[in-house]
Amino acid sequence: MLFTTVFFDLDDTLYPNSSGLWSAIKTRIGSYMHELLGIPAQDIPILREQYFRKYGTTLRGLEANYSIDRKEYLAYVHDLPLAEYIGPDVEQRAVIRSIPARKLIFTNADAAHAQRVLSVLRLEDCFEAIVDINAMMPFCKPQRETFNIALETAGEVTADHCALVDDLQHTTRAALEYGFFSILFGGQEMSDNANAVLKRWPDLPGLLEGKAL
Repeated sequence: MLFTTVFFDLDDTLYPNSSGLWSAIKTRIGSYMHELLGIPAQDIPILREQYFRKYGTTLRGLEANYSIDRKEYLAYVHDLPLAEYIGPDVEQRAVIRSIPARKLIFTNADAAHAQRVLSVLRLEDCFEAIVDINAMMPFCKPQRETFNIALETAGEVTADHCALVDDLQHTTRAALEYGFFSILFGGQEMSDNANAVLKRWPDLPGLLEGKAL
Protein backbone atom coordinates (compact mmCIF):
# COMPACT_ATOMS: atom_id res chain seq x y z
CA MET A 1 0.00 0.00 0.00
CA LEU A 2 1.42 3.35 -1.07
CA PHE A 3 -0.68 5.36 1.39
CA THR A 4 -1.00 5.37 5.16
CA THR A 5 -4.16 7.52 5.26
CA VAL A 6 -7.14 7.72 2.91
CA PHE A 7 -9.71 10.50 3.29
CA PHE A 8 -13.24 9.98 1.97
CA ASP A 9 -15.81 12.65 1.21
CA LEU A 10 -19.33 11.84 2.42
CA ASP A 11 -22.27 13.17 0.40
CA ASP A 12 -22.47 11.98 -3.21
CA THR A 13 -19.32 9.91 -2.65
CA LEU A 14 -20.17 7.20 -0.13
CA TYR A 15 -23.61 6.96 -1.69
CA PRO A 16 -24.52 7.47 -5.37
CA ASN A 17 -25.60 10.83 -6.73
CA SER A 18 -28.63 9.07 -8.20
CA SER A 19 -30.01 8.45 -4.69
CA GLY A 20 -31.53 11.93 -4.61
CA LEU A 21 -30.34 12.58 -1.06
CA TRP A 22 -28.07 15.50 -1.88
CA SER A 23 -30.83 17.02 -4.01
CA ALA A 24 -33.17 16.76 -1.02
CA ILE A 25 -30.57 18.41 1.22
CA LYS A 26 -30.27 21.28 -1.26
CA THR A 27 -34.05 21.69 -1.18
CA ARG A 28 -33.87 21.91 2.62
CA ILE A 29 -31.14 24.56 2.35
CA GLY A 30 -33.41 26.62 0.10
CA SER A 31 -36.28 26.21 2.54
CA TYR A 32 -34.12 27.38 5.43
CA MET A 33 -33.02 30.47 3.52
CA HIS A 34 -36.58 31.33 2.51
CA GLU A 35 -38.59 30.38 5.59
CA LEU A 36 -36.18 31.27 8.39
CA LEU A 37 -34.19 34.11 6.83
CA GLY A 38 -36.88 35.59 4.61
CA ILE A 39 -34.80 35.51 1.43
CA PRO A 40 -37.05 35.68 -1.68
CA ALA A 41 -37.28 32.26 -3.30
CA GLN A 42 -36.26 33.60 -6.71
CA ASP A 43 -33.02 34.97 -5.28
CA ILE A 44 -31.88 31.80 -3.57
CA PRO A 45 -30.31 29.87 -6.52
CA ILE A 46 -28.16 32.85 -7.55
CA LEU A 47 -27.22 33.63 -3.94
CA ARG A 48 -26.24 30.02 -3.24
CA GLU A 49 -24.03 29.97 -6.33
CA GLN A 50 -22.37 33.20 -5.25
CA TYR A 51 -21.77 31.83 -1.75
CA PHE A 52 -20.42 28.56 -3.12
CA ARG A 53 -17.89 30.36 -5.30
CA LYS A 54 -16.85 32.94 -2.70
CA TYR A 55 -17.04 31.02 0.58
CA GLY A 56 -17.02 27.32 -0.39
CA THR A 57 -20.43 26.45 1.08
CA THR A 58 -23.82 28.08 1.53
CA LEU A 59 -23.36 27.81 5.29
CA ARG A 60 -20.16 29.83 5.30
CA GLY A 61 -21.81 32.44 3.07
CA LEU A 62 -24.80 32.73 5.38
CA GLU A 63 -22.54 33.00 8.42
CA ALA A 64 -20.66 35.85 6.75
CA ASN A 65 -23.78 37.76 5.80
CA TYR A 66 -26.53 36.82 8.30
CA SER A 67 -26.87 36.10 11.98
CA ILE A 68 -27.55 32.38 12.04
CA ASP A 69 -27.12 29.50 14.46
CA ARG A 70 -24.81 26.95 12.78
CA LYS A 71 -26.13 24.02 14.82
CA GLU A 72 -29.74 24.93 14.02
CA TYR A 73 -28.92 25.31 10.31
CA LEU A 74 -27.16 21.95 10.07
CA ALA A 75 -29.92 20.15 11.95
CA TYR A 76 -32.57 21.71 9.69
CA VAL A 77 -30.95 20.96 6.33
CA HIS A 78 -30.10 17.36 7.28
CA ASP A 79 -33.51 16.54 8.79
CA LEU A 80 -34.40 13.87 6.26
CA PRO A 81 -35.38 10.17 6.40
CA LEU A 82 -32.03 8.89 5.13
CA ALA A 83 -33.13 5.27 4.75
CA GLU A 84 -35.65 6.37 2.10
CA TYR A 85 -32.74 7.51 -0.07
CA ILE A 86 -29.71 5.35 0.70
CA GLY A 87 -28.83 1.89 1.95
CA PRO A 88 -25.88 -0.44 2.51
CA ASP A 89 -23.71 -1.72 -0.34
CA VAL A 90 -22.03 -5.00 0.63
CA GLU A 91 -19.38 -4.68 -2.08
CA GLN A 92 -18.50 -1.11 -1.09
CA ARG A 93 -18.17 -2.09 2.57
CA ALA A 94 -15.87 -5.01 1.74
CA VAL A 95 -13.64 -2.80 -0.42
CA ILE A 96 -13.31 -0.04 2.18
CA ARG A 97 -12.60 -2.49 5.00
CA SER A 98 -9.95 -4.23 2.90
CA ILE A 99 -7.81 -1.09 2.55
CA PRO A 100 -4.86 -1.42 4.96
CA ALA A 101 -4.61 2.27 5.79
CA ARG A 102 -6.06 4.78 8.24
CA LYS A 103 -9.45 5.90 6.89
CA LEU A 104 -11.21 9.16 7.78
CA ILE A 105 -14.31 11.01 6.63
CA PHE A 106 -13.53 14.53 5.34
CA THR A 107 -16.77 16.45 4.80
CA ASN A 108 -18.31 19.91 4.68
CA ALA A 109 -21.30 18.46 6.56
CA ASP A 110 -21.27 18.05 10.32
CA ALA A 111 -20.33 14.94 12.28
CA ALA A 112 -23.93 14.28 13.32
CA HIS A 113 -25.04 13.99 9.68
CA ALA A 114 -21.96 11.94 8.81
CA GLN A 115 -22.64 9.49 11.62
CA ARG A 116 -26.26 9.06 10.54
CA VAL A 117 -25.22 8.43 6.94
CA LEU A 118 -22.54 5.95 7.96
CA SER A 119 -25.03 4.13 10.18
CA VAL A 120 -27.58 3.75 7.36
CA LEU A 121 -24.81 2.60 4.99
CA ARG A 122 -23.47 0.26 7.71
CA LEU A 123 -20.02 1.78 7.41
CA GLU A 124 -19.77 3.25 10.91
CA ASP A 125 -16.98 0.85 11.90
CA CYS A 126 -14.89 1.55 8.79
CA PHE A 127 -13.53 4.99 9.72
CA GLU A 128 -11.31 6.16 12.56
CA ALA A 129 -12.47 9.78 12.66
CA ILE A 130 -14.61 12.45 11.01
CA VAL A 131 -13.14 15.78 9.95
CA ASP A 132 -16.31 17.86 9.69
CA ILE A 133 -17.32 21.47 9.08
CA ASN A 134 -17.02 22.27 12.79
CA ALA A 135 -13.49 20.89 12.98
CA MET A 136 -12.56 23.03 9.96
CA MET A 137 -14.08 26.31 11.14
CA PRO A 138 -13.82 29.02 10.01
CA PHE A 139 -12.79 27.25 6.79
CA CYS A 140 -14.31 24.58 4.53
CA LYS A 141 -13.16 22.37 1.68
CA PRO A 142 -11.47 23.08 -0.68
CA GLN A 143 -9.60 25.80 1.23
CA ARG A 144 -5.98 24.91 1.90
CA GLU A 145 -6.33 25.31 5.65
CA THR A 146 -8.74 22.37 5.79
CA PHE A 147 -6.10 20.01 4.46
CA ASN A 148 -3.80 21.11 7.28
CA ILE A 149 -6.55 20.23 9.76
CA ALA A 150 -7.19 16.87 8.07
CA LEU A 151 -3.52 15.95 8.26
CA GLU A 152 -3.30 16.92 11.91
CA THR A 153 -6.40 14.86 12.74
CA ALA A 154 -4.93 11.84 10.97
CA GLY A 155 -1.58 12.24 12.67
CA GLU A 156 0.20 12.78 9.36
CA VAL A 157 3.11 15.20 9.07
CA THR A 158 2.91 15.68 5.29
CA ALA A 159 0.50 14.80 2.49
CA ASP A 160 3.00 12.48 0.79
CA HIS A 161 1.31 9.30 1.98
CA CYS A 162 -2.29 10.53 1.89
CA ALA A 163 -5.05 9.98 -0.65
CA LEU A 164 -8.45 11.66 -1.03
CA VAL A 165 -11.63 10.35 -2.68
CA ASP A 166 -14.13 13.11 -3.53
CA ASP A 167 -16.84 13.73 -6.14
CA LEU A 168 -16.12 17.44 -6.72
CA GLN A 169 -13.39 18.45 -9.14
CA HIS A 170 -12.57 21.71 -7.37
CA THR A 171 -11.85 19.69 -4.22
CA THR A 172 -9.77 17.02 -5.97
CA ARG A 173 -7.85 19.79 -7.71
CA ALA A 174 -7.12 21.54 -4.41
CA ALA A 175 -6.05 18.23 -2.85
CA LEU A 176 -3.78 17.50 -5.80
CA GLU A 177 -2.13 20.90 -5.50
CA TYR A 178 -1.70 20.38 -1.76
CA GLY A 179 0.12 17.10 -2.32
CA PHE A 180 -2.53 14.42 -1.83
CA PHE A 181 -3.03 11.56 -4.28
CA SER A 182 -6.36 12.81 -5.56
CA ILE A 183 -9.14 10.48 -6.76
CA LEU A 184 -12.25 11.88 -8.47
CA PHE A 185 -15.27 9.72 -7.68
CA GLY A 186 -18.19 9.04 -10.02
CA GLY A 187 -18.82 8.55 -13.71
CA GLN A 188 -16.58 11.41 -14.74
CA GLU A 189 -13.79 11.44 -17.28
CA MET A 190 -10.14 11.85 -16.39
CA SER A 191 -8.87 15.42 -16.25
CA ASP A 192 -5.97 17.38 -14.80
CA ASN A 193 -8.08 17.96 -11.66
CA ALA A 194 -7.17 14.58 -10.18
CA ASN A 195 -4.57 11.82 -10.30
CA ALA A 196 -7.19 9.18 -11.03
CA VAL A 197 -10.91 8.59 -11.55
CA LEU A 198 -12.87 6.00 -9.56
CA LYS A 199 -16.02 4.68 -11.21
CA ARG A 200 -16.37 1.32 -9.42
CA TRP A 201 -15.57 0.62 -5.76
CA PRO A 202 -13.70 -2.63 -6.59
CA ASP A 203 -11.16 -0.54 -8.51
CA LEU A 204 -10.13 1.52 -5.47
CA PRO A 205 -7.50 -0.86 -4.01
CA GLY A 206 -5.74 -1.02 -7.37
CA LEU A 207 -5.64 2.77 -7.63
CA LEU A 208 -4.16 3.00 -4.15
CA GLU A 209 -1.55 0.40 -5.08
CA GLY A 210 -0.53 2.48 -8.10
CA LYS A 211 -1.94 0.04 -10.62
CA ALA A 212 -3.33 1.51 -13.85
CA LEU A 213 -6.88 0.48 -14.73
